[in-house]
Amino acid sequence: MLMLLAPMATFAQKFGHVDTDAIVQSLPDYSRAKGEIEAVAKQYENELQASQEEFQRQADDYDKKKSSMNATQQQETEQKLQEMYAKIQQQAQQSQQEFQKAQQEKMQPILNKVRTAIETVAKSGGYVYVMDISAGTVLYINDTISKDITAEVKAQIAKMK
Repeated sequence: MLMLLAPMATFAQKFGHVDTDAIVQSLPDYSRAKGEIEAVAKQYENELQASQEEFQRQADDYDKKKSSMNATQQQETEQKLQEMYAKIQQQAQQSQQEFQKAQQEKMQPILNKVRTAIETVAKSGGYVYVMDISAGTVLYINDTISKDITAEVKAQIAKMK
């Protein structure tokens, strides 16, 4: 009987799960990065809002003066407003791209640190698989087979400082 159970013990695999969102949000680096990202977002928002307000001011001014303009002046002013609108749209798109780039630059070192800590804990603990429960794709975890290693990963990150 012992001979039959011995192979099963050698094939026993350890599974773990971790909540990376909880880990990331608990880090001081995250709080600092989040503040910097929010500041960048606010800056882009303010710049875009100023451009939109200027556009609206010029459009309102055109509406007031339109009746006193000749056809050429109306056409030139409308063309200017269309160009201004297109420029605002381009500015919004560029701001969004720059914001995403800044967000990635601020968050990537934090995510790399968490990934390294997860790998270290998984290797030292002999885990075959570690699933991220914050990803939202895990529907069920059997806690008797899979161990929550979130606290261990947090401890590993604290050692890395």
